[in-house]
Amino acid sequence: MEDSQNHVPSLSISKAIEQLLESGLTASLVTIIDASENVGSKLLLDENGNSTGSVGSLELARAVAKQALIFLASREETRALRVSEFAPELSSLRETLLLFERIHPEPRLVICGAGHVGATLARLASSVGYHTTLIDDRAEFVTRERFADERIELVLAETWTTAVGEAIGSGKGVAIAVVTRGHNEDEECMRAVITSNPDYVGLIGSRRRTNIVIDRLRDAGANAEVLRGIRAPIGLDIGAVTPEEVALAILAEIVAHRRGGTGGSLSAWRRERET
Repeated sequence: MEDSQNHVPSLSISKAIEQLLESGLTASLVTIIDASENVGSKLLLDENGNSTGSVGSLELARAVAKQALIFLASREETRALRVSEFAPELSSLRETLLLFERIHPEPRLVICGAGHVGATLARLASSVGYHTTLIDDRAEFVTRERFADERIELVLAETWTTAVGEAIGSGKGVAIAVVTRGHNEDEECMRAVITSNPDYVGLIGSRRRTNIVIDRLRDAGANAEVLRGIRAPIGLDIGAVTPEEVALAILAEIVAHRRGGTGGSLSAWRRERET
């Protein structure tokens, strides 16, 4: 954080948060909750280093800015810390208690294909808090009769590439699940995906089917690094068979990617200790 260049005192915290959410940025909101002075003071620090508000001294603000980056990297939602835990050199403020809170847009999931897996995934993702957009080129597959949950945005695609590109937007905070009925449709969707920068991209199908799509994209000049980042086949290996199980495996991988999870067994540590 620069001493003054990135500080934006003219904006209120609430207005700054509103603008952050609109731009798709993530930030840390830091509030003094226990101290001899300045209790309730707030400092908002976004992922680009811009700040709004104040926590009193410049020395504390600098230390808080460094800790805010560590907090954001941890993917925790909230954490309370004493100054002594991250800036022990500030001896006069060591007992000051601050609350770090993650501020980020509602997570978004764009699903290409409203067949059995896509439809189930849309319902499941919406139920756990994802803003979900479901796209298909068949009108009868994206009707309110099939999806009573109005939190699920339904899009009838005239062309897959155009519809998917518009749904992704900047790609910030967006996960993409391509689960269409065939590799031709997959390829059309992926042409829009690879020109954006979504947080997560997954492609359903056998290794043969997904390799066909990726090879075609590579032959068309797609960036090799972008292609390597595609999760194909999509989802975690949970032995899924039914559409519901496949949807669960997909969403589990998306959540793990967003939260920084490994996708491994939580009980593995116990077995390791017992061997």
